[in-house]
Amino acid sequence: MSDSDKPSEKKSADIVMLGRCPMCRKRATLDYRPFCSKRCSDLDLAKWLGGNYAIPAEETDLSEDDLNAPYAPE
Repeated sequence: MSDSDKPSEKKSADIVMLGRCPMCRKRATLDYRPFCSKRCSDLDLAKWLGGNYAIPAEETDLSEDDLNAPYAPE
C-alpha cells in the first residue's frame, strides 16, 4: 500500500462516521456536520429559535405566597 492510498482511506472512514443528516437523511458532510448542507443547518436553527424543540411543561396554579416562600427541599 502506498502513501497516496492512505489519505483516501481516511476520507472514506470520515464519511462513514458522519452518518446521515437529521433533517433530510442525506449523507452528512464535514463542513456542516451533522448536517449535509447549510440549508439543512439553517432549517434546524429556525426550528430551535421557533420553539419547535421545546419540551412541553404543565402549568401549575401557584399562589403569590408560594412564589415568595423560601426554598425548602423535602
